[in-house]
Amino acid sequence: MRKSLMIAGLLATTTPFSAVAQDKPVLTIYTYDSFVSEWGPGPAVKAAFEADCGCDLQFVGSGDGAALLARLLIEGADSPADIVLGLDTNLTAEAAASGLFAPHGQAPALDLPVGWSDPLFLPYDWGYFAFVYDKTKVDTVPSDFEALAASDLKIVIQDPRSSTPGLGLLLWVKQAYGEKAGGIWSELADNIVTVTPGWSEAYGLFLNGEADAVLSYTTSPAYHLIAEGDDTKAAMPFDEGHYMQIEVAGKLAASDQPDLTDRFLAFMTTDAFQSVIPETNWMYPAKTPEAGLPEGFGTLVVPGKSLLYPADEARSIRDEALAEWQAALSR
Repeated sequence: MRKSLMIAGLLATTTPFSAVAQDKPVLTIYTYDSFVSEWGPGPAVKAAFEADCGCDLQFVGSGDGAALLARLLIEGADSPADIVLGLDTNLTAEAAASGLFAPHGQAPALDLPVGWSDPLFLPYDWGYFAFVYDKTKVDTVPSDFEALAASDLKIVIQDPRSSTPGLGLLLWVKQAYGEKAGGIWSELADNIVTVTPGWSEAYGLFLNGEADAVLSYTTSPAYHLIAEGDDTKAAMPFDEGHYMQIEVAGKLAASDQPDLTDRFLAFMTTDAFQSVIPETNWMYPAKTPEAGLPEGFGTLVVPGKSLLYPADEARSIRDEALAEWQAALSR
């Protein structure tokens, strides 16, 4: 009897609070799946922002980065999203041309290896693409794409039509080899075990032993070292350089929460957000946290040469690079 009364009392006292919760403004952010996973930045970012925003922050996972833009272009101005978080500079020109984004109005001091002046998109992290391998299983480490293609190593990559790492790989090969890029892909075709829609699937296959190496980031080994105490994973340093990725967020012009979107974008470059990035998204933060980077980051491969197309140029050569990739892999 007492238990029944206690339950009835709890229901009576929690109902008003539920009603209040429903009255909170909702901020909807589209992002990629790994960001909102239990081990990604999403949960910590949500808790930190909701601590003083008086709002309900809702992350919506939607595949990988390129899939985010595809979804948004289909939904157009009717999209329920207020912010899109997870595009990169290979996609921002196309996103800007859609007319769906509004100026962010932010001017934070950033710690990027390149200058930044985009009025629509604000960086939150960055890194370099690389092939990650297991040091206990790979004896001879390729030093460039030609050596990788000549080896008998099996690799997993991501689809450039749905994945930002996949698109980054296309542009990496294109910038490193120019007109010879198609030939590089033809030589690499035999090494490719499979092409996955996104990063999470590809990395999972690698960890399960389905491939010798996976397209990921120079920072990925930091996860294994810091979170697992495992120093067997490493990134292959390529002589021709590594292509850079700068991940960004942008606010939708049709958002019905303009004040909250501005507040979140300002929060995104604060220490509360940036300190979460290194050990959850396993990338370099756009602004170095007050505590600095975790110790394991000092062991990572530092590319001798950084590669990056300007946003407009990346958009202009995307179709050509994609056609070369498709032709090589269809033979």
